[in-house]
Amino acid sequence: MPNISFDRASVAYDSDVILQPQTFELSEQRIGIIGSNGSGKSTLVRMINGLIEPSSGTVRYNGLDVAKHGKAVRRKVGFIFSDAEAQIVMPRVRDDIAFSLRRFKLPKAEVNARVDDMLHRFGLADRAENSPHTLSGGEKQMLALAAVLVIEPETIIADEPTTLLDMRNRRRIIRELTSLEQQVIVVTHDIEMLADFDRVLCVNDSDIVFDGPPRDAIAFYTDLMDRLDAEGTPGGNYTDGPGF
Repeated sequence: MPNISFDRASVAYDSDVILQPQTFELSEQRIGIIGSNGSGKSTLVRMINGLIEPSSGTVRYNGLDVAKHGKAVRRKVGFIFSDAEAQIVMPRVRDDIAFSLRRFKLPKAEVNARVDDMLHRFGLADRAENSPHTLSGGEKQMLALAAVLVIEPETIIADEPTTLLDMRNRRRIIRELTSLEQQVIVVTHDIEMLADFDRVLCVNDSDIVFDGPPRDAIAFYTDLMDRLDAEGTPGGNYTDGPGF
């Protein structure tokens, strides 16, 4: 599995600390990140492929400094947002998947073969010529996953991938993510999906406050939220929702 290392990596905007300095490594196949909205968990994972750069310290992916080699790292790390609409860039479903391959300069035949494979794998073959905006919410999330997997990444990061889905599509995206051979890092409030993961980190108030097996991490998080509710204390620094 790939190795991701944080060395005193932090994020701050002026006097607002979004993520306190963190030093740890991630090398397991299935990793979950939990925490309340605004706690810093999305910032944490967006540092892995350079969507957010650290204000201090370094983040490395297989030894590459992400801040210096972001383009190379993004060839290896795919990112799925909670709102699949945010990832739609082309007018046809087929083109949207193919768009991910543009930087690889592959022969047209290979591009077509990879796109066809993704269309069939995710049940989108009969929608190939349609506008992505006409797809259902579940189909859009399948399209987002297809557009990431087509580049054959080594690591896939999913930031709250089930938030906008109904139960049927929620179950499907969970099945797809947990069956992948790649390293998968999932930010989620859907703690049930983490039961068989290798490791879960709990983020609160801009800091990692627990790091361990899923059962222990979920128990810690539940107790923490109960305690904060009893104290009337918010579970994060911000009110902007899940963007941090």
